[in-house]
Amino acid sequence: MFDSPFDFLTLVLAIVAIIFARKALGRIDLLQRRLDAIEAAGGAAARTAVPPPLAPMQAFEQTLPTAPSITPPPLPEAAPGEPAAQSEPAADAVGAAPPPLPEPPAPPQPAPGFEETLGTRWVVWIGGLTLALGGFFMVRYSIEAGLLGPGVRTMIGGLFALALLGAGEWTRRQEGISNIAALPIANIPAILTAAGTAVAFATVYAAYALYDFLAPATAFILLGMVALGTLAAALLHGPALAGLGIVGAFVTPLLVSSDKPDFWSLYIYLAIVTAAAFALARIRLWRWLAVTTIAFALLWTFPCLACGPEMIVPHVFHVIAGFVLAALLVVCGFMFGPDGDGEEIEPISSSSLAAYLLGAMLIVLNSAHADTAMIGFALLTAGSLFVAWRAPAAAAAIGAASIFVFIVFGEWAVRRNVDMLVLPGGAIPGIGPSATDGSVSLHLVTAALFAAAFGIAGFLAQFRFATTKVTVTWAAAAVFTPVALLVALYARIAHLDRSIPFAILAVLLAAAYAAATEALTRRGERPELSPSIALSATGALASLALALTFALDKGWLTIALALVSMGTAWLSVRRPIPFLRWLAAILAGIVMLRIGYEPRIAGDAVGTTPIFNWLLWGYGVPALSFWAASHFLRRSGDDVPLRIVEAAAILFTVLLAFMEIRHAVNSGDVYYASAGLTEVALQIGVTLAMAIGLERLRLRSGSIVHNVGAILLTAFAGLASLFGLLALENPMLWWQDVGGSFINLLLLGYALPAVLALLLSYAVARHRPAGYANTIAAGALVLALAYVTFEIRRLYHGPVLTRGETTGAEQYTYSIAWLMFGVALLGIGVMVNSQRARLASAAVIGLTILKAFLIDMSTLTGVYRALSFMCLGIVLVAIGWLYQRILFRRRTAPPLAEAEG
Repeated sequence: MFDSPFDFLTLVLAIVAIIFARKALGRIDLLQRRLDAIEAAGGAAARTAVPPPLAPMQAFEQTLPTAPSITPPPLPEAAPGEPAAQSEPAADAVGAAPPPLPEPPAPPQPAPGFEETLGTRWVVWIGGLTLALGGFFMVRYSIEAGLLGPGVRTMIGGLFALALLGAGEWTRRQEGISNIAALPIANIPAILTAAGTAVAFATVYAAYALYDFLAPATAFILLGMVALGTLAAALLHGPALAGLGIVGAFVTPLLVSSDKPDFWSLYIYLAIVTAAAFALARIRLWRWLAVTTIAFALLWTFPCLACGPEMIVPHVFHVIAGFVLAALLVVCGFMFGPDGDGEEIEPISSSSLAAYLLGAMLIVLNSAHADTAMIGFALLTAGSLFVAWRAPAAAAAIGAASIFVFIVFGEWAVRRNVDMLVLPGGAIPGIGPSATDGSVSLHLVTAALFAAAFGIAGFLAQFRFATTKVTVTWAAAAVFTPVALLVALYARIAHLDRSIPFAILAVLLAAAYAAATEALTRRGERPELSPSIALSATGALASLALALTFALDKGWLTIALALVSMGTAWLSVRRPIPFLRWLAAILAGIVMLRIGYEPRIAGDAVGTTPIFNWLLWGYGVPALSFWAASHFLRRSGDDVPLRIVEAAAILFTVLLAFMEIRHAVNSGDVYYASAGLTEVALQIGVTLAMAIGLERLRLRSGSIVHNVGAILLTAFAGLASLFGLLALENPMLWWQDVGGSFINLLLLGYALPAVLALLLSYAVARHRPAGYANTIAAGALVLALAYVTFEIRRLYHGPVLTRGETTGAEQYTYSIAWLMFGVALLGIGVMVNSQRARLASAAVIGLTILKAFLIDMSTLTGVYRALSFMCLGIVLVAIGWLYQRILFRRRTAPPLAEAEG
C-alpha cells in the first residue's frame, strides 16, 4: 500500500500534526475567553493595553510548555500639569487579575476492575489474616510437637506481635500517611497493626487461660491495655482497627473469669474503655463507633443484673458513668461533643442518653425498686432534662425519659397490689406496708419531683426553643408525665377505688394545665406553639376526666374519656389547631379499645334492671359525646379525625341498643351463650330503625361514614333475617313458644321488621340504585308473608307451631290468606299508584297459584279443594278486569269522518 517507509512516516506525522493543531486551537479558544474576561473587567483602558493576537504558530509554540501570561505594557506618564491620579484608575484596571474561570469537572474515575480489586484489597486482607493465623498455628504446632516450653512459646508469641506492630508502624511512616485523614480500607500498615494486636490479644489470653502464667487481675489489665492500644492505633490506621479494638475491649471480661467477680473493677474498666471509644469517635467523628460502644455497654448491664440486688451500687455506677461520658463526648452541642445543627434533634445524641436511661430503669425493676436504684434513676432523669435543656439535639431523650418514668411507677403500682395497703381505719399491722413506709414515701417524693420537673421544664421550654419538634417534645413530656404518675399512684395507693384526695390532685393539675394553656395562647403569634397549646389543653381535659374517675365509682373512666373527646372537639372550634382534631379521634379510639377489653364497662356491677343500668351510662353517654364531637368537628371540614369520631358514635349507638336488648332478654347476663327469637327480632328491628335514621342523616351530612354505616346496618339486618328469623330461630322448624294469639313474638319478629324494611326501602328510593331499594322491599314482602303464614299456623296449632298435623282447612286458609294479601297489595298499588306494590301483589298471587296446583290439588279433598280453586279463579278474573278497565284501559280512537262530497 505504501511505496516506502517514508510514506508511512509522513502519514503518521500528519496525523500527529492534526492532533496537536486541534489542541492548539483549543488553547487559543481558552486564551480568547481569558482576553474577553480581561476586557470586560478593565474597560476601554484594558482594551488599548492588550497586545495584538499572536500568530497561529507562535500561539502553538507557547501552548506547548504552559499557558502564556499576558502582561499589559506600562501606561505613558502623565503630562506636566495633569494630575497623576487620573492615570491610577486605568493602571489599576489593567493590573487587576482577571476573574478565575471555573475549573472543568474532573472526569469520573472508572470503577476498579476485578484484577485491581484482587491485587490491591483482597490480597492485603488475606495476607493480614494469614499473618495472624500463622502466629496461632505456630503456637499450636509448638504445643503439639513439644518443641518449646510454655514460657518460650508465650514469649515468641509476644515477640511476633511486637514484630507485626513494628512492621505496621514502619510501613506507615514509609508511606507518609501519618496524618488523621481517612485511609484506604485495604491499607497495608493498618492490616499489619490489626494482625499484631490480634496476636498480642491471643498471647495474653493463652498465658492466662492455658498456662496459668498470669493472675486474673494481671490478665485483665494486659488485655485491656491491648484493647485500648488498638483503639489508640485506630487514630492512625482507620476504622477497621477501631472496630477490632472495641470488640476486643468489651469481650475481654468474658474471657477472664473468676470465682469472685469484682463488679467495681469490671465497671471501672468498662468506663475507661467507653471513655476511650467515645473520645476516638469524637476526634474522628465516627458515629458508628459511638453507637457500637453504647450497644456493648448496655448489653453488659443484662448479665450483671442476674447477680442479685446486693450489687446495685456498681450497676448504678456503670449507667451513671456511661451517661456522663455520653453527655460529655457524644451529645451534639453540649460540652465536648460535636457541633449541633441549630435546634434540630439528632438521633444519636438522644438515643445515647436514652440507652443509659433504659439501663437505669432495668436496674430499678430488677432490684424491686431499691432506694439506691431509684436515686440513680432519678439522677439520670434529671441529667436528661439538664442536657436536653442545654442541647436541643438530645430533646428526644426527654420523651424516652417520660416513658421510662411511667414504666417504673406503673410496674411499682402492680408489683405488690396488697388489698389492705390503705384502709379507712389505717393499714392492718403485719399485712403489707403502710402508706408511709420508706418505699412508698420515696416513690411519692420522687413522683412529685418528676411531675414538677417535667411540667415546669416543659412549660418554660416553650419560651426557650423555637423549633416545633423540640417544643412539642417538651410539651408532650410535660403533659404525659404528671398525668401518668397520678394514675400510677392512684392505682397503687387507692386500688382504683374512689379517692377524693386524688380527685383534688387531678383538679389542681387541670388548673395548672389550663393556666399554661392561657399563658401560651397569649403568645399565639408564634405558630410553633400551636401544638403545645393543644397538648396543654388536652392535659387540662384529661386531668378533669381523671378527677371524675377518681371521685366516682368504677366504669366512669370510659365516660370520662368520651367526655374529654367531646371537649377536645369543642376546643378545636375555639382554637383551630389541627392536632386537637386528631386528639379527639385518638381519645375516641381509646374508648373503643376499652369496650373491647370489657364490654360490660363496669364489670359485674352492671345491674339487673332493664334499660336503666350501667350499660345506659357506659354506652349512652359516650354515644352522645361522640355525636356532639362529630357535630363540632364537622364545622371545620370532613377529614379522617371526623370520620373516626363518627364511626365511634355509630358504634356506641349500635352497641348500646344491642347490649341493652341482650341484657333485658337474658336477665342481666350479657355473656349468655345463645340468642332466642325475641333477642334476634329486637336486634333486627332496632338495626332497621337505625339504618333508616342514618339514611336520612347522610342526605344532610354527605358523610361517607354515615353512608357506609347505613349500608352495613342494612346488610346485617338482611343476614340476621335470613339466617336468624327464617332459619335458626324459625318457629316452624324449631320448638318455640310464640305466645298469645295476635300479640306475640310473631308480631315482633316478622310483622315489625317487615314494616321497618318497607319504610327503609322508601327511604333509599331515588337516592340509591333501584336494585338496592327493590331488594329491601322484597325482604319486607318475604317477612310479611312469613308473618301471615305463621299467624295462621298459630291459630290452628297454638303457641308451639311445630305441634300437630296440618289439616285441609289449614291448607285452605293459607291459600285464602295469601290470596287476600295479594289482593290487598294490589289495592294499595292502585290507590297510591305504586308499581312496586302491584308487582309484589303479582308475586304473592303467583305464589298462591303455584300452591293451588302443587299442594292444594294433591292434599285438599272435597269442598275445600273446590272452594280453593273457585275463589282463586274468581280473584284472577277480577284482577284481569281491574287491569283492563282501570289500570291499562285503552282509549279507542274516534271514528274517521266521512269524506265530504
